[in-house]
Amino acid sequence: MRDPARPGDRALVSSPPVAPIDSLTALSAARFAVYVHFPYCLSKCPYCDFASTAAKQVPEARYTKAVLRELAVRGSELGPREVQAIFIGGGTPSLWNPVHVREVLQAIGAQLQLAEGCEVTLEANPGAADEARFSGYRAAGVNRLSIGVQSFQPATLTKLGRGHDGAQARRAVAVAREAGFTNVSMDFIYGVQGQTVDEVRRDAEEAVSLGTEHLSAYALTLDSESLAEDVPLAKQLARGEVQLPADDVVVEMQRTVRDVYRQAGLERYEVSNYSKRGYHSRHNATYWTGGDWLALGVGATGSLSERRYSNQRSAEKYLVDVEAGRLPENSRETLTSLERFEERVAMGLRLTSGLDLEATCRQFVQPYEPRRPLVERMLLEGLAVMDAGRLKLTDAGMDVHSAISARLM
Repeated sequence: MRDPARPGDRALVSSPPVAPIDSLTALSAARFAVYVHFPYCLSKCPYCDFASTAAKQVPEARYTKAVLRELAVRGSELGPREVQAIFIGGGTPSLWNPVHVREVLQAIGAQLQLAEGCEVTLEANPGAADEARFSGYRAAGVNRLSIGVQSFQPATLTKLGRGHDGAQARRAVAVAREAGFTNVSMDFIYGVQGQTVDEVRRDAEEAVSLGTEHLSAYALTLDSESLAEDVPLAKQLARGEVQLPADDVVVEMQRTVRDVYRQAGLERYEVSNYSKRGYHSRHNATYWTGGDWLALGVGATGSLSERRYSNQRSAEKYLVDVEAGRLPENSRETLTSLERFEERVAMGLRLTSGLDLEATCRQFVQPYEPRRPLVERMLLEGLAVMDAGRLKLTDAGMDVHSAISARLM
């Protein structure tokens, strides 16, 4: 029960379906979210470039205390902010004991003001050990699960280094329902070495058959940053030991996923994300619509107005810094007006609701007229439409989103 003497410590209850993304774009400046990173895994996937570390024994209590200390310092600098969404990512957050997850959620609720029906997401892996905790997470205040399925195909799961199989993935969704989750998402990856369009289609068809509220499908991306982060699969690719599908095949895979999901009644509201109406990710919408977010934990990156900071990517360095009373930052920068403009264009055009490019130019003091000919050509070529002043990419435009964004910057 909520204690009326502590208005910031609101009970975390199941969130109802949220408003469609179009109605949220006008609220972007006021949107605020919290991201909490849990860096520990049982093993590190060969494609992963997130701040994560394989650990036989996870220092759960120590890490929880460190996150709470960081929250106390950063939260005291924020002032009153209403939190629309909390996201616990990783790593493998489903290794975190629900008792500690509850501690963190209660501390956030006490430090900041939680919006009514605040969306609280936790990433989870399929598998018996993770599923045993689903009820505990629900009781702790988590009201949305994001399950890292990636694929149902044995060969694809092996190449991605995943420790579960298709049956466990299906079981994870069932267990989530049994635990009381009415908002469940699944993540998938396509463009994997040796993967075929037909296998991607079968993954998509099985995904929609499970009836979850939200589905994400991302193309496997390995680039120079992945090499810098010492990602094994990126090194294999650079040495020519593996080969990813050709670009045109990856585009065909993307279109296949889109068509299967759309036929099942899921709305494509962002380049890689689909949902039943009202079930888009509130947390990710914070990023895409230019909101602010507080980030806590190893390797977490936060954004507060024009200030951007990133925490230590080493778990041990993070813990030592926090325990010594220091902010565990690896870097901090103030974004220029141009950098913020470029980010808003790239993020805004990922959404099917698009963005008001002229208004965005005015906001960040960038000229619109030099961009007008490109916009007109996009409209003429069917890459975009103009709807009530908002530039929205069509399906064809979404296929080349990165190139369009770069040209408009």
